[in-house]
Amino acid sequence: MLLSVVIPTYNEAENIGTLLDFLIKNTPNSTTEIVVSDGGSTDNTVEIAQKYGIKVIQSPKKGRAAQMNFGVTQTSGDILQFIHADTTPPASFYTDVYEAINENYPAGCFTYRFNSSRFILKINAYFTRFNQLWCRGGDQAIFIKREVFEELGGYQDDYLIMEEYELLKKIFQNYSFKIIKNDATVSARKYKNNAYLRVQIANFLVFNMYRFGYSQQRMVNLYRRILR
Repeated sequence: MLLSVVIPTYNEAENIGTLLDFLIKNTPNSTTEIVVSDGGSTDNTVEIAQKYGIKVIQSPKKGRAAQMNFGVTQTSGDILQFIHADTTPPASFYTDVYEAINENYPAGCFTYRFNSSRFILKINAYFTRFNQLWCRGGDQAIFIKREVFEELGGYQDDYLIMEEYELLKKIFQNYSFKIIKNDATVSARKYKNNAYLRVQIANFLVFNMYRFGYSQQRMVNLYRRILR
């Protein structure tokens, strides 16, 4: 199984080196390819990534959905995995994905924990073990068979927010989905810059705006007004 890991980046100099170092150390070179799809970073994200000898590309369109789609076009693996720069999958992630695929799950993700000891964030993370759309997110290292990704149309290129939910919704409607109960580690930086309740309000409002068909721009504008 060739696993293609696609990492969308924008000004992730603080995180990208740590993630790439981890991925390279925990995957066999012959079974994994890594592509960083950058959205025009103004820091030294690209320069750091290039030092690791993996493929680093400039997406013609900024935005995580567009960057991930473009990244996929630069890969050849039969399994795709999308990992955010501030997320670290478990060390056994390749084996975990391989086993899920062999169990006839064409897509799935990992549970997660935050890199924080705050009890309230442990409660948040606990809910990622449940197979419900509202418990899912892009920071769970989503994996999917290439053929299924292409059949479902990939990510919506014009989405600026909630891009993972749109893809996950289509997966849930058509295929079984594996929740691997082995934690990825996710940065708690959003909670360091904003009060916990403020983040939850933002997430709740945007999720429901998405459900009721609000425009991408309205959702983005609201999210940016609430969160720093």
